[in-house]
Amino acid sequence: MKVLIKGGRVIDPASGFDEKVDVALANGSVAAIKNVATDFEPDQTIDASGCIVMPGLVDLCVRLRESGHPRAGELSSERAAAAAGGVTTLVCPPDTTPVLDEAGLVEMLHYRTQLQGGPRVLPLGALTRALAGEVLAPMQQLADAGCVGFGQAEVPLANTQVMQRALQYASTFGYSVWLRPQELHLGKGVAASGPLATRLGLSSVPVAAETIALHTIFELVRSTRARVHLCRISSAAGVELVRQAKAEGLPVSCDVSINSLHLTDLDIGYFDSRMRLNPPLRQQRDRDALRAGLFDGTIDALVSDHTPVDEDAKALPFAEAEPGATGVELLLSLTLKWAQEADVSLPSALAVVSSQPAGVLGSSMGPLVGSVGRLVAGGVADLCIFDPQAAWVVEPGALRSQGQHTPFGGYELPGRVRTTLVGGKIAFAA
Repeated sequence: MKVLIKGGRVIDPASGFDEKVDVALANGSVAAIKNVATDFEPDQTIDASGCIVMPGLVDLCVRLRESGHPRAGELSSERAAAAAGGVTTLVCPPDTTPVLDEAGLVEMLHYRTQLQGGPRVLPLGALTRALAGEVLAPMQQLADAGCVGFGQAEVPLANTQVMQRALQYASTFGYSVWLRPQELHLGKGVAASGPLATRLGLSSVPVAAETIALHTIFELVRSTRARVHLCRISSAAGVELVRQAKAEGLPVSCDVSINSLHLTDLDIGYFDSRMRLNPPLRQQRDRDALRAGLFDGTIDALVSDHTPVDEDAKALPFAEAEPGATGVELLLSLTLKWAQEADVSLPSALAVVSSQPAGVLGSSMGPLVGSVGRLVAGGVADLCIFDPQAAWVVEPGALRSQGQHTPFGGYELPGRVRTTLVGGKIAFAA
């Protein structure tokens, strides 16, 4: 299959390439950028006039919560949603059904053999059996089955010794560990500590729940030298601790969710369950610090934290509602919104959802290293073509995800994906 993309502004954030040129794709790879051979005969031509042509987005947190499997030739709802958002590579946390531990090996092998075509799924394995246990999961078996790292999703490890052993093992074999910093007992509330939580009478989560966990993780990283990715930093104090750890040279990286980057606890309003999220929304000073950290590189990646939630699970009082929101279709537009509001250049903004998250994955991607998250001749033909001038309104009910709940319902957002290609094949076309 040969594809010619004509007349678009091609941006590769990793190399700094930014020109209006043609791109040729052949056999799943990028055949040429700019200098397309005169005898190149495409099977399909895509007119990208007025559009941006960029590497496909890499989303480090997308939950695939769906029952059953799609018919042959069809994408599942969540992967279809990802393709519609320009996402070509996504990382799935281990809190699936079944959990991706020893018992979930069969399900993980299903991901590898059945999810062909469309956005590629990179699963995370569980650190311990059943996530909440104290027995380490068989990391080597899980890595052989396709896991790109190991984590606990939203379940903090209660036993620090178990975490130490897990990091020691991961360090020995070069595995990365993905942890959301949250102290077990302090992190049991439903809203961030502050005046709003007090006024509404909601159980609260102090900033210390994040910082105590960060201090523990950093001490263990110092002793084990394990590579740790910190998932969904949420506070100004947390950003500063990560900044100090990086300055010290610790092998850590981190991400922030689109929810924490754009919203604050005031958006909860009068118990709006769409704002029931993990981590909980914090104050404006925290949001400002998160934006600054993403801009200066302290935070490596922006993620959708896509968590589809059923209608019944959200139609409950705020404290009882299931946390989570649909977001993978909004990742690109909310990145552009941040760039506009923070006066960030377009290439720099696109880097936090392409080359930088690909850098977090690093060698765990195997032969895709240096290719995913980049637009380079000879690399994999994963591309997102979007119209930066097209604005659209987020209409719950019109999203492709099974979960229609999003805190951004009714927002007018910039940028509309026109075409998504994975391995040179069209996964989405508007």
